[in-house]
Amino acid sequence: MTSEDSGSRPVSEDEFDRFFEECRYTAFRLETLQVYDVGYEEEAFRRFLAGGEVITTDSHEEWARLVGSGRQFRRVHVITEPLTDYLRFECVWGYRSSVKAGEDVNILPVNEGVWPEGIPHSDYWLFDSEQLVRMNYAPDGTMLTPELVTDPEQIVRANAVRDRALHMSIPFSEYEKRFDADMRPL
Repeated sequence: MTSEDSGSRPVSEDEFDRFFEECRYTAFRLETLQVYDVGYEEEAFRRFLAGGEVITTDSHEEWARLVGSGRQFRRVHVITEPLTDYLRFECVWGYRSSVKAGEDVNILPVNEGVWPEGIPHSDYWLFDSEQLVRMNYAPDGTMLTPELVTDPEQIVRANAVRDRALHMSIPFSEYEKRFDADMRPL
């Protein structure tokens, strides 16, 4: 069975970027990995691990522009505790600046070996509640390819998962109160 037979097809990087520019009202992201291997984060991650330094990059500025465009950007990350070094970095480097820019970042914390009922182990973006882009990753967190999902049942399911994840999660600003400035438990 090909991707198109299953109601999905791969999208190019340019097409993926257009979803962010062309969405009219909302963009929602479900994150489920505990480590992402994203090239543009390498230097910032290295510096964070070396001494807790937090640097601003072009990706921060671009994201702040998108988030500040009058549309609602929301995210839920299912986070397994204790936090990996990568998740500590993502919280300090990414989420704090995203929240400051206006993104609604929520965390669904779980203990190691536990997973929240009704939440899949897969990442996606949902634009305007009608365009679903499944994010496919290798086991090490390297991005493989995004896929546009056109199957209406899967889109409805992604909306239901979004609502459940938002209901079960807590705002990042509340979550981070349990940690020091480097996201180490108090």
